[in-house]
Amino acid sequence: MTDDDLPALTGPVEVVGAGLIGTSIALVCSRLGIEVVLRDTSEENLRTAHGLGAGRAAAPDDRPQLVVVAVPPASVGDAIVDALSRTGAVVTDVGSVKAAPFEEVAGRVGPDDLARYVGSHPMAGSERSGPLAASAALFDGRPWAVTPHPYARPDAVRLVEALVLECGAAPLVMEPAEHDRAVARISHLPHLAAVLVAGRLAAAPAEHLALSGQGVRDVTRVAASDPELWQQILEANSEAVLDLLAEVRADLDALMSAVASDSGPDLVEILTRGNAGTAAIPGKHGGPARPTRSVFVAVPDHPGELARLFGDAGEIGINIEDVHIDHDPGRPVGLTELVVERGSAEPLLAALESRGWTTHR
Repeated sequence: MTDDDLPALTGPVEVVGAGLIGTSIALVCSRLGIEVVLRDTSEENLRTAHGLGAGRAAAPDDRPQLVVVAVPPASVGDAIVDALSRTGAVVTDVGSVKAAPFEEVAGRVGPDDLARYVGSHPMAGSERSGPLAASAALFDGRPWAVTPHPYARPDAVRLVEALVLECGAAPLVMEPAEHDRAVARISHLPHLAAVLVAGRLAAAPAEHLALSGQGVRDVTRVAASDPELWQQILEANSEAVLDLLAEVRADLDALMSAVASDSGPDLVEILTRGNAGTAAIPGKHGGPARPTRSVFVAVPDHPGELARLFGDAGEIGINIEDVHIDHDPGRPVGLTELVVERGSAEPLLAALESRGWTTHR
């Protein structure tokens, strides 16, 4: 199907839940000139989202073309049923779990209403929450699962795909249960791994924490997310998550045995599987991952220096794939890691050094 085959998203679009995801979708639609109406049990969220330009509060006589349900997992089913019974619109939700909401909705509405419901899930977010964390650029280039059930109307599926494309994301159609198995593997399990590692830091001695570098920050970043929200996500997808946790438990037992027995080959095999898994993660635009290398640059910690570094890299003509910044606690300088394609690393190092930057290989 081409973009020309998709229906026009003309609005109004009703967004139920003015948090991070809901407000971000509302900002995109508003900036496209599509009328957006907002619903939220929090008057503060409504005021904030409205102040950001995301839309206006919903009125009883609104007739939306599309309703986007963006509420916590425990409330998704009720909100979908309410939207289907209250409007004649196509309804989608953007929750992290898809099979359970569909089963709940299917048991509570008639077939004509059920046909207007199509689940979806943008693979974008932040450890921050609320409308102030929202951004119209949140979904740019991100995958967005569209999870139609067998009874969904084709035109409803196409309208949800149109929303995804308008938000700058890439739609990926999959069955609800398959989606839940996928997110358990690529989102829910990594989150729990980050939580377990971060939990070991909570009571760590200060002198241990003083050695913290970018590695531990990368591994634990998502553990700062809302615990109550994640409780609901994990409970809604418990079967798929438990299957993966059982596999990880077996891997952990094998790892402990390899370390305890000083078995070098077994340990190398486990570590090598980690290399293979990292290499399997798709690269930019969903393509195969390309070999990269990190270039480390010392950047003085005062205004304008980071912009100067990026400006120099741009003039050199080498594309930066990713960037990390680690501040040196003992000096007024930050160590900036520029991730580039492997073949570009040496030319970038030489060019930066010729411009006076201190680099590390």
